[in-house]
Amino acid sequence: MKPDTGKDETEQEAAVRRPVTGTLRWAYLALGFLMLLLGVIGAFLPVMPTTVFIILAAWFFGRSSPRIEAWLLGHPTFGPALLNWRHRGAIPPRAKMAASAGMVAGYALFWWSARPGWPLAAGVALFMLGCAAFVLSRPD
Repeated sequence: MKPDTGKDETEQEAAVRRPVTGTLRWAYLALGFLMLLLGVIGAFLPVMPTTVFIILAAWFFGRSSPRIEAWLLGHPTFGPALLNWRHRGAIPPRAKMAASAGMVAGYALFWWSARPGWPLAAGVALFMLGCAAFVLSRPD
């Protein structure tokens, strides 16, 4: 059993995390903003995910800008889901259903627009089923 230091997991993770500097910091910062932008776009487009991009944004900001990371973790919309993911790997039931529905819609759109042969259709279906299984297996 680990000793209780009085810090929560987020503080412990931040203390262990190596700070990045220079060009890598700027690359992480740019990727953080890109992921945040994609997450916001995904909030309005039904076939594009939101949660995964926001999780990635928090990860990149955690290595490049603790101030922006803290803002994102404290955000009233995104913060609770991010903290649940960090502490327990949890995805809310509503997000699980939205992700599953988005995968079904995305596959249907792929099938209808691309008219793929059966090997490609089966490969994409297996990939999406694997992703859905992962999402649905996470705790609530």
